[in-house]
Amino acid sequence: MGDHPTKRSVRRRWRWPILFLGSVLVTECVLRLGFGFCDAVLLRPDPNYEYIAQASQDRHRFGRHIVFNSLSMRSEEPDSNAIIILGCGDSVINGGTLTENDSLATTILSAELTAKWGRKVQFLNIGTGSWGPDNCAAYLRNTPLPKASALVLFASSHDARDNMTFSGVVGVKKHFPSEQYPSAILELLDRYVIPRFHTAPGTSDEELGINKGGLTFNSGFAALKAYAERHRIPFMVYLHAERSEIKKAAYNEQGQEIIAFAEQNGIPLIRDLDHGARIDELRDNIHPSDAGQRRLARIMLEALDGMKPSH
Repeated sequence: MGDHPTKRSVRRRWRWPILFLGSVLVTECVLRLGFGFCDAVLLRPDPNYEYIAQASQDRHRFGRHIVFNSLSMRSEEPDSNAIIILGCGDSVINGGTLTENDSLATTILSAELTAKWGRKVQFLNIGTGSWGPDNCAAYLRNTPLPKASALVLFASSHDARDNMTFSGVVGVKKHFPSEQYPSAILELLDRYVIPRFHTAPGTSDEELGINKGGLTFNSGFAALKAYAERHRIPFMVYLHAERSEIKKAAYNEQGQEIIAFAEQNGIPLIRDLDHGARIDELRDNIHPSDAGQRRLARIMLEALDGMKPSH
């Protein structure tokens, strides 16, 4: 009779496995429901402009609400009856995961211009992380859009030579996912924890899939100018300042290339450094915080003052 396990010993044997399983389930739920793991913005490759966010996404990630329309824009669906302004760029205008749609400069501008002009205005957000001007131009060439009233390119100095390479990053680089992880814990470990121990200093750009080593000036600047001329709409460039440039109060060599191109081609250029760019309005080396997005919107509101289309 002494050889048979008692009910108490059986409970003791299963106590730790049950506690472990319970803690795993609780962690999985907290990561999913509290932080938005397994609800990442997904991308797809594209033969014309490398990659873009998958269409019609509605995500909740790290406490932010992130929405993409059917044309992969972080905007509502284009309305042919509205005044359309095309806002093109990279993660600066796109905002990334840490900026929700309501905090984007383009969303703020859409609301402010609608109130100011007394007619619905859509400042469309056509931007994807690490895009260059040539990605933007290719998107416009290959996407049917309602008639626009203006085109604005939001660029940074590193865009001067950021040429498309079609190197295939979607589903390969961890920050370019094409599908969700099956587990939130797995995503936390594989995408955020483990890379911290295996990524050497200075290799973050490689992990992000960014290649800024182009040898020639990005053809997208001229292509966007030609697009605006072909559609007979104004074209302007907003030159965003990076942290190092704010510290020096001057654009770097590649930024000077963009400035020279704009001046040589008569393109209106808004210089971030001329409008009180501040380091504390960046959340890292490049990307505007919510306060930075609001400042960008204020600057653009002034730049667009008085250009309400008559049609």
